[in-house]
Amino acid sequence: MLNQILSHTPVYVWAILAFLVVRGVAAARTRETSMRKLFIIPAVMLALALEDIGRKFGAGVPAWAAWAVAAGATMLVTYRFGRPRLAAGAAPGRVRLHGSWAPLAMMMAVFCTKYGVSVALAVQPALGRDTTFAMLACALFGLSSGWFLGRLAGDVAAWRRLQGHAVGTARMA
Repeated sequence: MLNQILSHTPVYVWAILAFLVVRGVAAARTRETSMRKLFIIPAVMLALALEDIGRKFGAGVPAWAAWAVAAGATMLVTYRFGRPRLAAGAAPGRVRLHGSWAPLAMMMAVFCTKYGVSVALAVQPALGRDTTFAMLACALFGLSSGWFLGRLAGDVAAWRRLQGHAVGTARMA
């Protein structure tokens, strides 16, 4: 059965996996980047989750509610208890981003969740109409969405503090 599942997986799925691995490995290195680029992965992961929910489970309120509750709660926890990872960059508008393997782990969790849900629905199409399955799958999508959005919110808050510190330092000079 595993051979059947893997052989029926479209090639673009493996391309997405490769992209996520490359981005995740890159995130493990401390690097300098623009604030704008910090929005890319959270936006991509959010779009993938929302598209998947809409395509697989439609407009059902329980599925979307499960996603929203999980995303909101995880975003708040990640924002509140997340470790700061930004420092001032060498040039204006740039930030130094501390490396972490956590984004790779989360991207792999998202990929595995999406893949697992897709396989489950291919094997048992009736699961697409099962409210419990839809809510569980959407809550898992919400956990990952919330984590990425919470980290982004923390990054934006840290960047604003850096900007305020730079303005305060300039005024003292």
